[in-house]
Amino acid sequence: MGWRWLTALPVLLCTGMAWAASPFDRPPAPVHGAEAPAPSAATSAAQYRMEAARHLYARYPQQVLRGKVPAHVYAIVVTETDVDAQGRVLAVRVLRRPASAHEVTPWVVAMIRQAAPLPPLQRMKRTRYVETWLVDRSGQFQVRTLTEGQD
Repeated sequence: MGWRWLTALPVLLCTGMAWAASPFDRPPAPVHGAEAPAPSAATSAAQYRMEAARHLYARYPQQVLRGKVPAHVYAIVVTETDVDAQGRVLAVRVLRRPASAHEVTPWVVAMIRQAAPLPPLQRMKRTRYVETWLVDRSGQFQVRTLTEGQD
């Protein structure tokens, strides 16, 4: 065998057969509607979190994990997001990172930022909300706010 596998290496690299791409290599592109998100009537961070979660699901419909989440998810990420009155994402902080799936954290943060603007605030000047992301190995997710439960 020796040197013969070296001759096949350029072919494998050029055809992409050397390894499979991870779903977390780059965040998915959000689906943007023709209209801006509907204004939020929320008066608390908890109420706004629900509207933001629905907005994220609408922006990433292909990534939403339907049904119950498997008992052992690939990664759990907890984020804290600051939003201004126009729905701009001012900051995203990670409060809990996955123990072993480090590639998921920047993927989640990028998805939040790319989904902006979030619903604009009507009754608050700013808000900060916390969300828990349950992420499957396939690159699909549920957020705790809208979870359908767990097996």
